[in-house]
Amino acid sequence: MPEEANKKPTGRAKGGAARQASQTPAQRSENARKAALAKADIAKLPRATHGSADHPLKIGDIEIPCYVLDDGTRVISQRGMLSGLDMKYGTRAGGADRLTNFARGKGISPFINNDLMLLIENPIKFTHSGGGGVAFGYPATLLADLCDAILAARKNGSIQKQQEHIAAQAEILVRGFARVGIIALVDEATGYQKDRAKDALAQILEAFVAKELQPYVRAFPADYYEELFRLRGLKYPPENPKFRPQYFGLLTNDIVYERLAPGLLEELKKQAAKDEKKKHLHRRLTQEVGHPRLREHLASVVTAMKLSNDYPDFISKLNRIHPRFGDNQILDLEEGDR
Repeated sequence: MPEEANKKPTGRAKGGAARQASQTPAQRSENARKAALAKADIAKLPRATHGSADHPLKIGDIEIPCYVLDDGTRVISQRGMLSGLDMKYGTRAGGADRLTNFARGKGISPFINNDLMLLIENPIKFTHSGGGGVAFGYPATLLADLCDAILAARKNGSIQKQQEHIAAQAEILVRGFARVGIIALVDEATGYQKDRAKDALAQILEAFVAKELQPYVRAFPADYYEELFRLRGLKYPPENPKFRPQYFGLLTNDIVYERLAPGLLEELKKQAAKDEKKKHLHRRLTQEVGHPRLREHLASVVTAMKLSNDYPDFISKLNRIHPRFGDNQILDLEEGDR
């Protein structure tokens, strides 16, 4: 008998085998019938013919997975809908519950009609073209409709303080959609839509968002943090993708702002002290000079990182390539990190 046949099931397979062994033939037959019906029901669901999670609609730092179904419906995934509105997905409640609870809130609900609420409470079930389980999404136009309702609530003064960031996001999206929409209509009327680059509209929208609200645009490339984790001997990627050790801020002050321009770090901190949100010094750089200079500096820094064996080796290279502008600033760094 082949060796595979002698292997005993383990893990979930072991539990499944035990359950099956404890069932009567009639119970096993009924379970098989239910499984067949469930499979048939899934087969009846609309299927995504275009789109994938690997190629979302990108708006600055926001990623919104979107799809076109075989019936022509444009859908945005549940996570994409929440991400677009700058809302947390949550761990205890799924995306549908999170969005439904938000829409039912006393500040927003008066501005959401029954048809809109029905769409929120009943997300679309669909399957991906490559197989896999059932996915959930919403009609793409729901995002714009929700934005309108949120802005109406804000105008009425019924938005809660903790929801103000959602309203700010909604305003930017609505204005961005309007600009992209008129461009798309002109392209369709003139026939230019056949010749434009496939991602041209997404690029226009992203450029608008970047101009309107700089905090949503990622300034530091992923390579910067990946290399910083490696040079500090830390596991990458971390279990929480957004985790950054607190002292990374001190390191970044030294790696970037102390070497970008004379007195820059001190000036940025002065500006930050005036704001409620004191993080992300790069948001206070100018678009015309500061950000282009930052991108150039980071490109050089990441190259030096990749050529370094450890953090002291990297700092040694960096001190030669980009020396600090004055060394009087106290950064609370260990001597080996300087």
